[in-house]
Amino acid sequence: MMAAGIVLWQMWPQVMMKSIVWQRELNLKMSGLLKAVADNPHKAGWSLLIFSFIYGVLHALGPGHGKIVITTWLATHPSKLKSSIGLTLAASLLQGLVAVALVVVVLTLLQLPARQLHLSSFWLERGSYALVGVLGLMLCWRAVKKLRALLRKPVFKAFTIQHVHHEHCGCGHQHLPSPEQSAQGNDWRARLMIVLSMGMRPCSGAIMVLLFSKVIGVFSWGVASALAMAAGTSITISSLALLVHSFRQLAVRLSGSSAPVLWRQVGLATLALAGGAILLAAAVVMWMSVVPVGRGLRPF
Repeated sequence: MMAAGIVLWQMWPQVMMKSIVWQRELNLKMSGLLKAVADNPHKAGWSLLIFSFIYGVLHALGPGHGKIVITTWLATHPSKLKSSIGLTLAASLLQGLVAVALVVVVLTLLQLPARQLHLSSFWLERGSYALVGVLGLMLCWRAVKKLRALLRKPVFKAFTIQHVHHEHCGCGHQHLPSPEQSAQGNDWRARLMIVLSMGMRPCSGAIMVLLFSKVIGVFSWGVASALAMAAGTSITISSLALLVHSFRQLAVRLSGSSAPVLWRQVGLATLALAGGAILLAAAVVMWMSVVPVGRGLRPF
């Protein structure tokens, strides 16, 4: 694994350059489809939407902060599958809508040049990374508070042989998941931060399509194309979320319940702390490495 990591590190610049070449080729193909839509919308419209959907699926396979956020959250926090898929769908839809809103506001309402569009996209990207950092800090703070509460000296109560289990019996067993544990993966504040941090950064491909479609007078088709990209992205990210969720459930089942409840709770809180630290570190790295988009091209 270490050897594979070293090879990947050495080849990463070539991978990034190749991805930029592929991105340029895809953009040229998309531009050609938009021109065809301008000439014959009924004939070329479906081709544009299908290509945009496939573009979104493939585009989401590349590295990106959204996948870091959702995989870290699902791997380190208990969450229901339905809510996990809902997070990915909401974030993908928001990403498409942010791109549309950005183009409308900058080019139509404010009538600014395209350079300001790319600059605005750059600052939105930085804002999304800042939200990732805030989410990491929030998760770390909650995990530390949980650990402090768990590591305090427990108070045990004596019980007789006719003991009746109840919530405060002090027998050391956890008979059912507490409401707090059941809702831990469904906290609306954390979920909102996840959706915003993933969806606030507009897709570079969607920006390009919207900009070009506005220039040639088929902006409505550009909006439809951007939303088709968002749908394709949601398929890939939802599949990743399903995979991570399944592996977590499998790991929980394989771990069994032989360990004391306190130890398991400490382990889960420590895992949550590690997840928050990963998000915080990733946010710092991405914030420092982001650069303004050049001529609409960005590898992922």
